[in-house]
Amino acid sequence: MNKYKEEDYWDTIIEADKLTLSLSFSKLWKYKDLILLFVKRDITTIYKQTVLGPVWFIIQPVLTTLVYTVIFGGVLNASTAGTSHVLFYMSGITIWNFFSSSIIKTSNTFIANSSLYEKVYFPRLTIPISNILSNFISFGIQFLVFLGMVAYYVFFKSLFIHINLLLIPLVPVLLIIVAFMSLGLGILISSLTAKFRDLTFLVSFIVQLAMFMSPVLFPLSTVHGKFKLLILLNPMSSIIESIRYIFLNSGELNLYHLGYSSAFALIILVIGLIYFNYKEKSFIDTV
Repeated sequence: MNKYKEEDYWDTIIEADKLTLSLSFSKLWKYKDLILLFVKRDITTIYKQTVLGPVWFIIQPVLTTLVYTVIFGGVLNASTAGTSHVLFYMSGITIWNFFSSSIIKTSNTFIANSSLYEKVYFPRLTIPISNILSNFISFGIQFLVFLGMVAYYVFFKSLFIHINLLLIPLVPVLLIIVAFMSLGLGILISSLTAKFRDLTFLVSFIVQLAMFMSPVLFPLSTVHGKFKLLILLNPMSSIIESIRYIFLNSGELNLYHLGYSSAFALIILVIGLIYFNYKEKSFIDTV
Protein backbone atom coordinates (compact mmCIF):
# COMPACT_ATOMS: atom_id res chain seq x y z
CA MET A 1 0.00 0.00 0.00
CA ASN A 2 1.38 3.38 -1.01
CA LYS A 3 1.98 5.40 2.13
CA TYR A 4 2.44 8.67 0.22
CA LYS A 5 -0.38 10.99 -0.66
CA GLU A 6 -0.92 12.01 -4.28
CA GLU A 7 0.19 15.62 -3.67
CA ASP A 8 3.56 14.39 -2.39
CA TYR A 9 4.59 13.70 -5.99
CA TRP A 10 4.26 17.36 -7.04
CA ASP A 11 6.32 20.43 -6.26
CA THR A 12 3.47 22.85 -6.93
CA ILE A 13 -0.27 22.27 -6.90
CA ILE A 14 -2.50 24.82 -8.63
CA GLU A 15 -6.14 24.90 -7.63
CA ALA A 16 -8.91 27.46 -7.38
CA ASP A 17 -9.58 29.06 -4.04
CA LYS A 18 -12.46 27.23 -2.41
CA LEU A 19 -13.77 30.32 -0.65
CA THR A 20 -14.85 33.54 -2.31
CA LEU A 21 -13.26 35.53 0.50
CA SER A 22 -9.97 33.66 0.15
CA LEU A 23 -7.64 36.39 -1.17
CA SER A 24 -4.02 35.30 -1.06
CA PHE A 25 -1.93 38.47 -0.97
CA SER A 26 1.18 36.40 -0.24
CA LYS A 27 0.65 34.75 -3.63
CA LEU A 28 0.56 38.18 -5.29
CA TRP A 29 3.83 39.11 -3.58
CA LYS A 30 5.35 35.88 -4.89
CA TYR A 31 4.50 37.07 -8.41
CA LYS A 32 5.80 40.62 -7.91
CA ASP A 33 8.34 40.18 -10.71
CA LEU A 34 5.53 39.32 -13.10
CA ILE A 35 3.64 42.44 -12.02
CA LEU A 36 6.70 44.57 -12.78
CA LEU A 37 7.02 42.83 -16.14
CA PHE A 38 3.41 43.73 -16.97
CA VAL A 39 4.09 47.33 -15.92
CA LYS A 40 7.08 47.46 -18.27
CA ARG A 41 4.94 45.98 -21.03
CA ASP A 42 2.24 48.61 -20.55
CA ILE A 43 4.72 51.50 -20.60
CA THR A 44 6.73 50.30 -23.60
CA THR A 45 3.85 49.17 -25.82
CA ILE A 46 1.28 51.92 -25.26
CA TYR A 47 3.03 54.29 -27.68
CA LYS A 48 4.89 51.69 -29.73
CA GLN A 49 5.43 52.70 -33.37
CA THR A 50 4.47 56.32 -32.64
CA VAL A 51 6.63 59.24 -33.71
CA LEU A 52 6.65 61.08 -30.37
CA GLY A 53 6.49 58.02 -28.10
CA PRO A 54 6.38 58.76 -24.35
CA VAL A 55 6.18 62.50 -25.10
CA TRP A 56 2.44 61.87 -25.47
CA PHE A 57 2.33 61.51 -21.68
CA ILE A 58 3.05 65.26 -21.61
CA ILE A 59 1.25 66.38 -24.76
CA GLN A 60 -2.15 64.95 -23.81
CA PRO A 61 -2.75 66.87 -20.54
CA VAL A 62 -1.16 70.04 -21.95
CA LEU A 63 -3.39 70.06 -25.05
CA THR A 64 -6.47 69.24 -22.97
CA THR A 65 -5.63 72.09 -20.59
CA LEU A 66 -5.20 74.53 -23.47
CA VAL A 67 -8.55 73.51 -24.98
CA TYR A 68 -10.35 73.96 -21.66
CA THR A 69 -8.56 77.27 -21.06
CA VAL A 70 -9.62 78.64 -24.43
CA ILE A 71 -13.22 77.40 -24.27
CA PHE A 72 -14.10 77.79 -20.60
CA GLY A 73 -11.63 80.48 -19.60
CA GLY A 74 -11.63 82.55 -22.78
CA VAL A 75 -14.96 82.10 -24.56
CA LEU A 76 -17.24 81.33 -21.60
CA ASN A 77 -15.19 83.30 -19.04
CA ALA A 78 -15.84 80.61 -16.42
CA SER A 79 -14.74 81.31 -12.87
CA THR A 80 -11.70 79.61 -11.38
CA ALA A 81 -11.95 81.34 -7.99
CA GLY A 82 -9.07 83.71 -8.73
CA THR A 83 -6.66 80.99 -9.82
CA SER A 84 -4.87 80.94 -13.17
CA HIS A 85 -7.05 79.10 -15.68
CA VAL A 86 -4.12 77.01 -16.90
CA LEU A 87 -3.11 75.85 -13.42
CA PHE A 88 -6.70 75.35 -12.34
CA TYR A 89 -7.61 73.09 -15.25
CA MET A 90 -4.29 71.25 -15.31
CA SER A 91 -4.52 70.34 -11.62
CA GLY A 92 -7.96 68.80 -12.12
CA ILE A 93 -7.13 67.10 -15.42
CA THR A 94 -3.95 65.49 -14.07
CA ILE A 95 -5.57 63.75 -11.12
CA TRP A 96 -8.72 62.90 -13.11
CA ASN A 97 -6.66 61.31 -15.92
CA PHE A 98 -5.05 59.02 -13.37
CA PHE A 99 -8.46 57.95 -12.08
CA SER A 100 -10.20 57.57 -15.45
CA SER A 101 -7.37 55.78 -17.28
CA SER A 102 -6.97 53.35 -14.36
CA ILE A 103 -10.66 52.44 -14.45
CA ILE A 104 -10.85 52.11 -18.23
CA LYS A 105 -7.73 49.92 -18.49
CA THR A 106 -8.61 47.77 -15.49
CA SER A 107 -12.25 47.31 -16.49
CA ASN A 108 -11.08 45.55 -19.66
CA THR A 109 -8.84 43.06 -17.84
CA PHE A 110 -10.64 39.80 -18.58
CA ILE A 111 -11.51 40.55 -22.20
CA ALA A 112 -8.17 42.10 -23.21
CA ASN A 113 -6.11 39.33 -21.60
CA SER A 114 -8.33 36.29 -22.15
CA SER A 115 -5.83 34.61 -24.50
CA LEU A 116 -3.05 35.03 -21.95
CA TYR A 117 -5.19 33.71 -19.12
CA GLU A 118 -5.98 30.60 -21.16
CA LYS A 119 -2.33 29.67 -21.76
CA VAL A 120 -0.63 29.89 -18.38
CA TYR A 121 -1.51 30.15 -14.72
CA PHE A 122 -0.73 33.23 -12.65
CA PRO A 123 -2.82 35.18 -10.12
CA ARG A 124 -5.47 36.97 -12.19
CA LEU A 125 -5.21 40.07 -10.03
CA THR A 126 -1.64 40.75 -11.17
CA ILE A 127 -2.79 42.44 -14.39
CA PRO A 128 -5.23 44.91 -12.76
CA ILE A 129 -2.57 45.83 -10.20
CA SER A 130 0.01 46.33 -12.96
CA ASN A 131 -2.45 48.63 -14.75
CA ILE A 132 -2.70 50.83 -11.67
CA LEU A 133 1.08 50.89 -11.20
CA SER A 134 1.74 51.82 -14.84
CA ASN A 135 -0.79 54.64 -14.51
CA PHE A 136 1.11 55.82 -11.44
CA ILE A 137 4.13 56.31 -13.69
CA SER A 138 2.21 58.29 -16.31
CA PHE A 139 0.57 60.33 -13.53
CA GLY A 140 4.00 61.06 -12.05
CA ILE A 141 5.20 62.46 -15.39
CA GLN A 142 2.09 64.59 -15.84
CA PHE A 143 2.22 65.79 -12.25
CA LEU A 144 5.82 66.95 -12.77
CA VAL A 145 4.58 68.94 -15.77
CA PHE A 146 1.95 70.53 -13.53
CA LEU A 147 4.58 71.43 -10.93
CA GLY A 148 6.73 72.85 -13.73
CA MET A 149 3.81 75.06 -14.80
CA VAL A 150 3.38 76.22 -11.20
CA ALA A 151 7.08 77.15 -11.07
CA TYR A 152 6.78 78.96 -14.42
CA TYR A 153 3.89 81.10 -13.22
CA VAL A 154 5.67 81.90 -9.96
CA PHE A 155 9.07 82.85 -11.41
CA PHE A 156 8.19 84.19 -14.87
CA LYS A 157 4.63 85.46 -14.47
CA SER A 158 5.18 86.80 -10.93
CA LEU A 159 2.03 85.04 -9.79
CA PHE A 160 1.83 84.62 -6.03
CA ILE A 161 0.93 81.03 -5.18
CA HIS A 162 0.90 79.84 -1.60
CA ILE A 163 1.81 76.14 -1.51
CA ASN A 164 0.86 74.42 1.76
CA LEU A 165 4.16 72.64 2.34
CA LEU A 166 2.99 71.03 5.58
CA LEU A 167 0.20 69.26 3.70
CA ILE A 168 2.35 67.81 0.90
CA PRO A 169 2.78 64.48 2.82
CA LEU A 170 -1.00 64.12 2.41
CA VAL A 171 -0.60 63.79 -1.38
CA PRO A 172 0.49 60.08 -1.33
CA VAL A 173 -2.53 59.32 0.85
CA LEU A 174 -4.82 61.00 -1.69
CA LEU A 175 -3.22 59.00 -4.50
CA ILE A 176 -3.68 55.74 -2.60
CA ILE A 177 -7.37 56.57 -2.15
CA VAL A 178 -7.69 57.16 -5.90
CA ALA A 179 -5.76 53.95 -6.66
CA PHE A 180 -7.98 51.86 -4.35
CA MET A 181 -11.10 53.45 -5.81
CA SER A 182 -10.11 52.91 -9.43
CA LEU A 183 -8.86 49.36 -8.77
CA GLY A 184 -12.07 48.40 -6.98
CA LEU A 185 -14.33 49.90 -9.64
CA GLY A 186 -12.15 48.54 -12.45
CA ILE A 187 -12.09 44.91 -11.33
CA LEU A 188 -15.79 45.04 -10.46
CA ILE A 189 -16.65 46.28 -13.95
CA SER A 190 -14.21 43.80 -15.50
CA SER A 191 -15.96 40.93 -13.72
CA LEU A 192 -19.30 42.12 -15.05
CA THR A 193 -18.11 42.72 -18.62
CA ALA A 194 -16.90 39.12 -18.82
CA LYS A 195 -20.58 38.23 -19.24
CA PHE A 196 -22.24 41.52 -20.18
CA ARG A 197 -20.15 42.94 -23.03
CA ASP A 198 -22.41 45.99 -23.36
CA LEU A 199 -20.72 47.51 -20.32
CA THR A 200 -17.49 47.97 -22.28
CA PHE A 201 -19.25 50.58 -24.44
CA LEU A 202 -20.65 52.39 -21.41
CA VAL A 203 -17.55 52.66 -19.22
CA SER A 204 -15.83 55.48 -21.15
CA PHE A 205 -19.10 57.40 -21.44
CA ILE A 206 -19.90 57.08 -17.73
CA VAL A 207 -16.37 58.10 -16.71
CA GLN A 208 -16.55 61.13 -19.01
CA LEU A 209 -19.95 62.07 -17.61
CA ALA A 210 -18.63 61.70 -14.06
CA MET A 211 -15.90 64.23 -14.86
CA PHE A 212 -18.53 66.88 -15.52
CA MET A 213 -20.06 65.97 -12.16
CA SER A 214 -16.80 66.80 -10.40
CA PRO A 215 -14.97 70.11 -9.88
CA VAL A 216 -12.48 69.52 -12.70
CA LEU A 217 -13.83 72.44 -14.77
CA PHE A 218 -15.28 74.62 -12.02
CA PRO A 219 -14.49 75.44 -8.38
CA LEU A 220 -16.70 73.78 -5.81
CA SER A 221 -17.16 77.17 -4.10
CA THR A 222 -19.32 78.35 -7.02
CA VAL A 223 -21.81 75.51 -6.54
CA HIS A 224 -24.55 75.69 -3.91
CA GLY A 225 -27.55 73.82 -2.59
CA LYS A 226 -28.59 70.39 -3.79
CA PHE A 227 -26.31 70.55 -6.82
CA LYS A 228 -23.26 70.90 -4.53
CA LEU A 229 -24.40 67.85 -2.59
CA LEU A 230 -24.70 65.97 -5.87
CA ILE A 231 -21.15 66.98 -6.83
CA LEU A 232 -19.85 65.86 -3.43
CA LEU A 233 -21.41 62.44 -3.94
CA ASN A 234 -18.68 61.95 -6.53
CA PRO A 235 -15.82 60.65 -4.32
CA MET A 236 -13.25 62.26 -6.62
CA SER A 237 -14.54 65.77 -5.84
CA SER A 238 -12.86 66.02 -2.44
CA ILE A 239 -9.60 64.63 -3.89
CA ILE A 240 -9.49 67.29 -6.64
CA GLU A 241 -10.35 70.05 -4.18
CA SER A 242 -7.64 68.87 -1.76
CA ILE A 243 -4.96 68.81 -4.48
CA ARG A 244 -5.84 72.38 -5.44
CA TYR A 245 -5.85 73.47 -1.82
CA ILE A 246 -2.37 72.05 -1.26
CA PHE A 247 -0.67 73.35 -4.40
CA LEU A 248 -2.73 76.38 -5.44
CA ASN A 249 -4.34 77.46 -2.15
CA SER A 250 -7.64 77.24 -4.03
CA GLY A 251 -10.44 74.76 -3.29
CA GLU A 252 -10.92 73.34 0.18
CA LEU A 253 -9.57 70.60 2.41
CA ASN A 254 -12.55 69.05 4.16
CA LEU A 255 -11.78 66.05 6.35
CA TYR A 256 -15.41 64.90 6.37
CA HIS A 257 -15.51 64.84 2.58
CA LEU A 258 -12.16 63.04 2.46
CA GLY A 259 -13.49 60.55 5.00
CA TYR A 260 -16.39 59.80 2.69
CA SER A 261 -14.02 59.31 -0.27
CA SER A 262 -11.79 57.02 1.81
CA ALA A 263 -14.74 54.92 3.00
CA PHE A 264 -16.09 54.68 -0.55
CA ALA A 265 -12.68 53.57 -1.86
CA LEU A 266 -12.27 50.86 0.79
CA ILE A 267 -15.81 49.53 0.42
CA ILE A 268 -15.71 49.39 -3.38
CA LEU A 269 -12.24 47.77 -3.25
CA VAL A 270 -13.47 45.01 -0.94
CA ILE A 271 -16.59 44.43 -3.07
CA GLY A 272 -14.49 44.42 -6.24
CA LEU A 273 -11.95 41.97 -4.82
CA ILE A 274 -14.63 39.57 -3.60
CA TYR A 275 -16.54 39.58 -6.87
CA PHE A 276 -13.36 39.39 -8.97
CA ASN A 277 -12.16 36.44 -6.90
CA TYR A 278 -15.53 34.76 -7.45
CA LYS A 279 -15.65 35.35 -11.22
CA GLU A 280 -12.02 34.49 -12.02
CA LYS A 281 -12.77 30.78 -11.56
CA SER A 282 -15.23 30.66 -14.44
CA PHE A 283 -14.64 33.72 -16.61
CA ILE A 284 -12.83 31.69 -19.32
CA ASP A 285 -16.12 29.87 -19.96
CA THR A 286 -17.96 33.14 -20.64
CA VAL A 287 -15.36 35.36 -22.37
